[in-house]
Amino acid sequence: MTLNPSTYRHHYPSPAPSPPHEINHTTGTAANSIAVLASSRAVLEGRLTAATIVISQTTGKITSIFHSVLQASDFPPGTHYTDHSPHILLPGLVDAHVHLNEPGRTEWEGFWTGTRAAAFGGVTTVIDMPLNAIPPTTTVAGLKEKVQAAQGKCWVDVGFYGGIVPGNPTELRPLVQEGVRGFKGFLIDSGVPEFPAVSSTDIALAMAALADEPTTLMFHAETIPPIADSVGDDVQQSLPPLAPIGPLDEYATFLASRPSSFETYAIAEILSLAHIAPNLPLHIVHLSAIEAIPLLREAIAKGVNITAETCFHYLSLAAESVRNGDTRHKCCPPIRSQSNQDGLWEELMQDGGCIKTVVSDHSPCTPNLKLLPSSITNAKNNIVAGLEDGKGNFFSAWGGVSSVGLGLSILWTEGQRHGISIEDVVKWCCKNTAKQVGLENEKGDLALGFDGDVAIFDDEGSFEVGEEAMLFRNKCSPYQGMMLQGVVKETWVRGQRIWNREGSGFGKGVPRGKLLLERRT
Repeated sequence: MTLNPSTYRHHYPSPAPSPPHEINHTTGTAANSIAVLASSRAVLEGRLTAATIVISQTTGKITSIFHSVLQASDFPPGTHYTDHSPHILLPGLVDAHVHLNEPGRTEWEGFWTGTRAAAFGGVTTVIDMPLNAIPPTTTVAGLKEKVQAAQGKCWVDVGFYGGIVPGNPTELRPLVQEGVRGFKGFLIDSGVPEFPAVSSTDIALAMAALADEPTTLMFHAETIPPIADSVGDDVQQSLPPLAPIGPLDEYATFLASRPSSFETYAIAEILSLAHIAPNLPLHIVHLSAIEAIPLLREAIAKGVNITAETCFHYLSLAAESVRNGDTRHKCCPPIRSQSNQDGLWEELMQDGGCIKTVVSDHSPCTPNLKLLPSSITNAKNNIVAGLEDGKGNFFSAWGGVSSVGLGLSILWTEGQRHGISIEDVVKWCCKNTAKQVGLENEKGDLALGFDGDVAIFDDEGSFEVGEEAMLFRNKCSPYQGMMLQGVVKETWVRGQRIWNREGSGFGKGVPRGKLLLERRT
């Protein structure tokens, strides 16, 4: 058999060697040192096509791509070969917003459980946020403590963000040198005392320190608008001045306490400072309010280097459907109305839109911190919650949605209503998220020289979100009991299968995840 060189891409000089077994002989590669994944459908460089992908199990890199389905007989005897047709070969997802909480709050989550949950859903790279672990990643010492805690526990590749807090601008450049993928700061109380909010002065100092560094500066963009122009930065760190307008177990009461103006005012503040570091990429995490979209679009049109992400929960959950007391839905910024959700989808679907990525913002806690009433915890449907001894209180409950590893299925399920393609999913959750964290030359695509990170996706399969689908530590999520379309059959990290839904799951394997500590360039 001789292959037409135009039917495949290769890393060899022309003329191309003919059959794969001859390639194997010329390179001296043993048959069992490659894995071959084929399918009638694969997303390669943003396009759905038939493909056969060859991955070196020595380097973990993709070494050959054929734009057709080759047969097992085309490869040396003993080669690990699987034709996954009609399931789709996807690049492993890059979830660029995950809270793993280790060390310090491992009862909330941890590297072992969080990365296994990621692998279940085809996520092969997660980027860990700088807060909710103790210590936070606001110093080099804090990063090293987190790296030490992660050793031998990661089932997928893990990168790290640094944090910006008052008083740490001198730590930022050293953190870049140590390999953090970006930085995040809060313009409002973060919920944990070791990660305080930043003022406009702090932001300006961070921008100046990072102006010429290869990194991304990200913001939790909520703040309380001042009641007059003369009010200073202190108001940004205060609690809302007014009492809640209704019962504390009603979601509408909580939603009214975090209006869209919190987001628009914070984003306006960030944009007013962008001139300090015009070349520094800026990024708004978990955008919720559609009222902020015109601000971002206008800034981008003027040349400001800024992007935004939204989350699976903002694209799939709506305020009108949140039952009284069901604090599994509490997060900040909040899940807003159905019309707001429709507006986020509309912007996401625009080629020139400001929302470039979709992430989980997996922010778990122990179930007791959610203050769920027994009527929620003991039943799935037709729940009418009453406020029992403070339970169901949206103001006291921990804010965060648990969903790592469920995102691909959530997005695919909800996306059917909006006419999305699987190429869209790859763009939002693989290619663009990899670019956001400086990994666009090794992850987020199935291409020559890239890491052999692959998710085998059954786009027609479905499953109910039960405990067996929530591999994160605490089984407390607003998606419990939901039916989702789209099932990850296998997950491969750098040429090694780590998860097999139809087989033994993780089997007797060991964590093979790599800590991504190379300095960004």
